[in-house]
Amino acid sequence: MSRQVRRWVAMGVLGAVLATAFVLLGRWQLDRLDERRTQNATVQAHTALPVVPYSEVMDGVIEDDDQWFRVSATGTYEPEQFQLRYRSLDGAYGSEVFGVLNTSSGYVLINRGFLPRQPGFPDGEMPPAAGGEVTVTGYVRRNMRGDDNSKTPHEGQLRTIDSEFIGAAIGEDLTDGYIQLIESTPPETDVLTPLGEPSLDEGNHLSYALQWFAFTIIGVVGMGVLIRGDIRDRAKARARASAAADTHAPA
Repeated sequence: MSRQVRRWVAMGVLGAVLATAFVLLGRWQLDRLDERRTQNATVQAHTALPVVPYSEVMDGVIEDDDQWFRVSATGTYEPEQFQLRYRSLDGAYGSEVFGVLNTSSGYVLINRGFLPRQPGFPDGEMPPAAGGEVTVTGYVRRNMRGDDNSKTPHEGQLRTIDSEFIGAAIGEDLTDGYIQLIESTPPETDVLTPLGEPSLDEGNHLSYALQWFAFTIIGVVGMGVLIRGDIRDRAKARARASAAADTHAPA
């Protein structure tokens, strides 16, 4: 096998590997798109249902499919508050403030809202929760995923929210998951901004998938162009060599 043929084989193998990788990445983006559409359908179905007491929905481990039901809870806030750091909302950076509501059905974690960064307080100063009886309405959310260290509060601050770890910090058993506040009676402080409804856009997964598939086509066509160019250049080189040989041949 000539060196030129070995080069073509190597180019073909490289092209096949890249094409396979690009196709797999494109399919992965399509899978992500399907997941997003399924999630959006779940959100639309759950948010269209009437508001129910949280104990009717949050009666076990909250998984992805259990999220976004609208629920209500009535009780009093415990004195402890917790700050979920490194969050953003509408382009602003800050944190999210969580309180523990003591209800007749048990303790449940409440995401009170987003706290933007404030001058002199890089993490923001958490506003106190309302005193007395409070009724909240919000979305059911599952615990966040992360390592144990990120879930363990340090002076009330943490990077991943998990009701089990919050319960351990205050010495109480909390309902699994938490409630993301929509509204509160009495009203929540203006310092905090409720996170609002979930986004139902499909993201950029489809465009990313099309880009990967386009890279596949470009790669295959480009590889063919390179090999064709090599063949053409070799043909020209042979023709020049033959012409030179004829020129220098004895009469």
